[in-house]
Amino acid sequence: MAIDVVGKRKLWLGLSAALVAVGIIAMLVSIVTLGSPVRLGIDFTGGTLLQLRFDKKEQVSNTGEVRAVLEKKNLGTSVIQPLGERDLQIRTSPLSQQDRLALQDLLKQNLKPFTIQGIQEVGPTLGKELFVNGLLSLLVTFGAIAVYVAWRFEPDFAVFAFLAMAHDVLIAIGFFAVLGLVAGVEVDTLFVVALLTIIGFSMTDTVVVYDRIRENVKFVSRKKPFAQVVNDSINQTFARSINTSLTALLTLFALFFFGGTTLKDFSLALIIGFASGTYSSIFNASILLVVWREYKARQKLNAKAS
Repeated sequence: MAIDVVGKRKLWLGLSAALVAVGIIAMLVSIVTLGSPVRLGIDFTGGTLLQLRFDKKEQVSNTGEVRAVLEKKNLGTSVIQPLGERDLQIRTSPLSQQDRLALQDLLKQNLKPFTIQGIQEVGPTLGKELFVNGLLSLLVTFGAIAVYVAWRFEPDFAVFAFLAMAHDVLIAIGFFAVLGLVAGVEVDTLFVVALLTIIGFSMTDTVVVYDRIRENVKFVSRKKPFAQVVNDSINQTFARSINTSLTALLTLFALFFFGGTTLKDFSLALIIGFASGTYSSIFNASILLVVWREYKARQKLNAKAS
């Protein structure tokens, strides 16, 4: 049974607009209260680095025990990274000398023998550099993909594919802006990786739908209006898009529930982005193309009538 996707365009576009609006409002509130669209983690804001060297290399892999100690000091979101066979690096939020000494004592009390190899303060300059580089990588990716779609299809296809990608990124950022305000969730460099992955997934799904539209336009465009061709193309690719997304989402849900603390927010960002990417490919990119083509057709008719 065919779904009248194009006929209910106001519903689909209205839902997207509402979600994006909520996200933008949350980002604006976050900018006012926190100084950034989302609550930035220590990768961006700076913090304290502690490098520990354990007596035995097998002790380095037990990061869960280290995190349990950090949670006692409300530092559960710290980044724990093994370095080599016996070294472990801990990145926490900025600590005063007193707090750092207290953390060192707590680690010595709860962990097996180790020595502190170094303590370093990472300032906000490095954090700002990471943040700017992350934004630049997003912009470059957006531009490259837009050029590719314009070359493979037509310029208006590229415009609406770009808008669909922007929609997915805004949904993901807006969701984490809300989490940052209500639950104190911070984002790190993995969040930028998640956004880049979301862009790639969104574009892949959109290209599948666009490719079917292009093929159908070649053979049936003279028999059916463009809106009907698009609606048929969406229905023909609907099952493939949903099945592909469900397969990816099942893996991401497993990663979210069983992947550990450090991967939880990363997998959550991908879950939100992949769901949004599937939605925008089906209900946004193609429908906006129909709206634009119908507008251009009306413009031509008005020009001829005048």
